[in-house]
Amino acid sequence: MEGELSRCLNVMCDSALRMARCNCPFWRANDSEPYIIDTSFITLTLWMKMLVHAPPFVIKPLLSILPSVAACRPYSPARVNPAQSVGSFWSRPVALRRAASMADSFSTACDSSQEHTAGTWYSVPELRLRDHRFTIPLDYSLAASPKITVFAREVVSVGKEEQQLPYLLYLQGGPGFECPRPTESSGWIRRVCEEFRLVLMDQRGTGLSTPLTVSSMSQFKSAKDLADYLGHFRADNIVNDAEFVRVRLVPDAEPWTVLGQSYGGFCVVTYLSFAPHGLKQALLTGGIPPIGNGCSANDVYRACCEQIVLQNEKFYKRYPQDIEVVHEVVKYLAGSEGGGVPLPSGGFLTPRGLQTLGLSGLGSSTGFERLHYMFERVWDPQLVPGAAKQISHYFLRSFESWSSFDTNPLYALLHEAIYNQGAASCWSAERVMAENESKFNALNAAKENRPVLFTGEMIFPWMFDEIYALRPFKEAANILAEKKDWPPLYDVKSLNNNKVPVAAAVYYEDMYVNFKLAMETASHITGIRLWISNEYMHSGLRDNGTRVLNQLLGMLNGKKPLF
Repeated sequence: MEGELSRCLNVMCDSALRMARCNCPFWRANDSEPYIIDTSFITLTLWMKMLVHAPPFVIKPLLSILPSVAACRPYSPARVNPAQSVGSFWSRPVALRRAASMADSFSTACDSSQEHTAGTWYSVPELRLRDHRFTIPLDYSLAASPKITVFAREVVSVGKEEQQLPYLLYLQGGPGFECPRPTESSGWIRRVCEEFRLVLMDQRGTGLSTPLTVSSMSQFKSAKDLADYLGHFRADNIVNDAEFVRVRLVPDAEPWTVLGQSYGGFCVVTYLSFAPHGLKQALLTGGIPPIGNGCSANDVYRACCEQIVLQNEKFYKRYPQDIEVVHEVVKYLAGSEGGGVPLPSGGFLTPRGLQTLGLSGLGSSTGFERLHYMFERVWDPQLVPGAAKQISHYFLRSFESWSSFDTNPLYALLHEAIYNQGAASCWSAERVMAENESKFNALNAAKENRPVLFTGEMIFPWMFDEIYALRPFKEAANILAEKKDWPPLYDVKSLNNNKVPVAAAVYYEDMYVNFKLAMETASHITGIRLWISNEYMHSGLRDNGTRVLNQLLGMLNGKKPLF
């Protein structure tokens, strides 16, 4: 216990000291001298901050030395090494025993129950679930930050509620999508629950984690206020939230296993960069991000264009009759008043909007089939002689349901921002598509009798005009596209020195996460083991989660040793 306590406190001290160095005006240092500390102000402030955010099992030790901290003499600058000072104090067994002997009443008084509430167990077939809600800072760099809620669902197999199981955190793809809602024990969830206690954490802004919806975001008075708020919803803060949850949920704040699908894998690499002490092992499925500085979205879109063209070719090879069907639809839309037709929600469908069906239709299993069957019902039947030809309500409604922008607008608002480190995206997808105008111009393709190419995972500025649910956020989207001061999401040096066991499934024909860019990043993560396959597309975890997880876990537990 003393060793674990010492480790946890040293991590907390180091984090608090680094936070103070970045944010406290009384902290003064330069590159060549040790830190200069105002002991009368900073020491007490940091200890109070640590006390507020401490996991329950270290609250008593923190309280035990608070009186001595508060009694620090007035300001007297002293050049010291804070990490060594804190570390040497907590390495003393006497201090640890003295701290651990504090009265239980102090621990109760500072209990973190206001930050964490747990519900009662309930059931779905073959699973037991329990809901957790955590009150967390919107901005971890501010001592008086506004608070938001993060929701996490604990899942175990029936009968394992009280068993001591290792914890596994699942990070969902996105950005802007909540975790799956289990209805039964099946697929990858069933496999995880065979040996883990699964935590399904809705990433901030999604699901039940202070959701950012079309209606809730309308509360902001200005586009700038909304854009400033949205700046706190990227991978860096998702990792902060995960750590906040871990130290309050996992017994003794032990490290846990994380599983990241797609964008969730991006978050895992951020985790490996900045909080590896919280990880026991890491699993990534279709989620190795580009980690270069600046706006890596430019590289992503250019690299993915080749795979998008290939997926289009495969689709039309499967369904050659759809070439003419799509031609007809494009010409109909272009010839309609205003260059398109109204959508049921109030939006507007144009040829370029039609092309975005590739986002869902080209990159996952059964996508080709669903796209084909959708076009089977594109036209209304002519029930009355002489009636005008028109696109069916069924097709228009299906088009809108594929995008999910009305239920998950955060995806559109932050999609390019997830690639930015110290640079603006400036609508990267729009610029890259302009470079490929000859390939992707739908009307020209229809006129020239070439297949109309669908686009991939890209967000364009015109979507905030043509998609009704996104219209209120057009100005905020433009502000985010011009934002340059995005903080780092990855630390290449930390990844080069990685000690956490990592296994990743890399899909050779992945349309969303480019294979070449993924391999380049993997070369920077020391110790990572890769399973490269073209048996699955981006949705491998959903399609055959048991096999994918057996492969990755086997690579880490020795069942599939190096060869």
